[in-house]
Amino acid sequence: MIERLSQTFSEGGAQEIYQEVKSGGDFLSFARQYAFSDDYRVARSALWGLTKASKEELSQLQVLYDELIDLAMQTDNSSFRRLSLNIIERLEMNEANLRTDFLDFCFEHMINLGELPGIQSICMKLAYRMCKFYPELMEELMRTLESMEIGYYKPAVKCVRNRILNGKL
Repeated sequence: MIERLSQTFSEGGAQEIYQEVKSGGDFLSFARQYAFSDDYRVARSALWGLTKASKEELSQLQVLYDELIDLAMQTDNSSFRRLSLNIIERLEMNEANLRTDFLDFCFEHMINLGELPGIQSICMKLAYRMCKFYPELMEELMRTLESMEIGYYKPAVKCVRNRILNGKL
């Protein structure tokens, strides 16, 4: 598996990895063994393969919630960040597991013009999910979204922003 993970550079390869993990049925062991690898290629391919899993399959990774958040927040690699955020977005989020450092991270990255649009969009969605637990935070999120100079953002970011502001997310 390590050899395949270190050589996966395509959507098809990520899909193959997912199918192999699915046939084994143990997404948690796979994630623990490979998604946090020191080998960039192995970890990226493992995360990419995991993004192909259903929400139900990814629920096995709920116990890695904090570790995935730490990975997203600590990496300088935009690919790692995007892939880990995509997995986090499909995990259960509740008031008990809300992390203010992660909320701050999402606020910062959703408005950062230097960030990739995919990361900005997912951070916006995650911030919305976290703010739903607290009306005062939701008000802050709405003020932040309304004050964005939207002309500077890509269509994906504009779309998510408008969906949140219009109550359709």
